[in-house]
Amino acid sequence: MNTNIEELRKKYIKNPPDGMTSKDVREMSDEALLDMDYFLNEDDLFDDEAGVEGFYIF
Repeated sequence: MNTNIEELRKKYIKNPPDGMTSKDVREMSDEALLDMDYFLNEDDLFDDEAGVEGFYIF
């Protein structure tokens, strides 16, 4: 699993998220890096109606 974390770290060092620098990413703990990756790649964290698409009139 350590190699996956290092790959993520390299990915975000090359292209840090808005508001962060490469130095910020280098200094992050492994857990913080994994959390950041999860939240950046989650589609809609607060979607209460998972699986429901479109607009319906009954």
